[in-house]
Amino acid sequence: MVRLRFVVTGGGTGGHIYPALAIAQGLGEAFPGCRVLYVGTSRGLEADIVPRAGISFKAISAAGLKRRLTIKNLWAAYLAFRGVAEALRLLRSFRPQVVIGTGGYVSGPVLLAAHLLRVPLLVHEQNAFPGLTNRLLARVACRVMLTFPEAAGYLPRGAKVRLTGLPVRDEITRVDREQARLQLGEGAGTVILSFGGSRGAERLNKAMADVVKAFQGRPDVKIYHSTGTAGYDDFLRLLRSMGIDLPGQGNVTIAPYFYQIAAYLAAADLVVCRAGAATIAELTYLGKPAILIPYPYAASNHQEFNAMALAKKGAANVIKDKELSGERLLREVNALLAEPGRLRRMADQAARLANPDALEDIITSVRELVTPTRGRV
Repeated sequence: MVRLRFVVTGGGTGGHIYPALAIAQGLGEAFPGCRVLYVGTSRGLEADIVPRAGISFKAISAAGLKRRLTIKNLWAAYLAFRGVAEALRLLRSFRPQVVIGTGGYVSGPVLLAAHLLRVPLLVHEQNAFPGLTNRLLARVACRVMLTFPEAAGYLPRGAKVRLTGLPVRDEITRVDREQARLQLGEGAGTVILSFGGSRGAERLNKAMADVVKAFQGRPDVKIYHSTGTAGYDDFLRLLRSMGIDLPGQGNVTIAPYFYQIAAYLAAADLVVCRAGAATIAELTYLGKPAILIPYPYAASNHQEFNAMALAKKGAANVIKDKELSGERLLREVNALLAEPGRLRRMADQAARLANPDALEDIITSVRELVTPTRGRV
């Protein structure tokens, strides 16, 4: 019996890594006894995250191209060529049946090497506007698996697409709203959750200070705000300068980072956050209405495309980063809280956009490519 072997690649940011990791773990469950190898770079977050998850990891050379004329692009091009050579040697040695890429600059050399060796390759695109690597490789991929249907319009003609959605973390699939609210000690009040990622978002922090001031001391509204590790002390100083005695406000919880974010998301009635693909997948999976503030410096401005995809369906409101202020955010929050029916409709629309079978659909695409004779490179 042939022991199946798969290579998964994707890196640089959590938006590429976590879907790739979910796919790698799903392959192990779907094909008992298979071998899964994750290929990334030694400098990316994947070098730490993937081994901790118990997945075999190998690093190759790669660097991202700058979106402007700079001498650094010559170095990135050199590393890309070297990465292809390293990936060719790696794939010849490992002999995978299928290679799956989730984007990021490390995916390019690995998927190109797979194409050169005639190994079937699959691409997973998380965002509503596809990344450069995935747009280029969509021409040769056996299947391009999409999170947003809008992404298909930006791919080359003839690309074989399948709408699968984005697999979410196990913690998200296991949470329950009522249990989460009991865990956080919440009753029937309204819960607002806001966060800007692990490092935070300075403009969001400043805007949330006005929201905290407006709702401080109210027993019917609970606010949980994650400042990010880099912004926590500055945020506390900002609150003090506004005359807010945080320890005296029983309805406001501020932290650098919420490690049990799944519970906070499950308990929330309204979420204020960025618009990364993984975050949006979790919001839709849990059916959460949101105010989305896209990160303006994301590659190709893909977060704005993600946010607008939800807004067009009535699942979220969008405030562009340059338009964000405390007054604007507070106005949006107040308007939504004043219309519980609207919040419920937004929640329903968000849930309709979810694909709880995303991982199963991705595995189906892999199954269609697996044959005993493939992968002999």
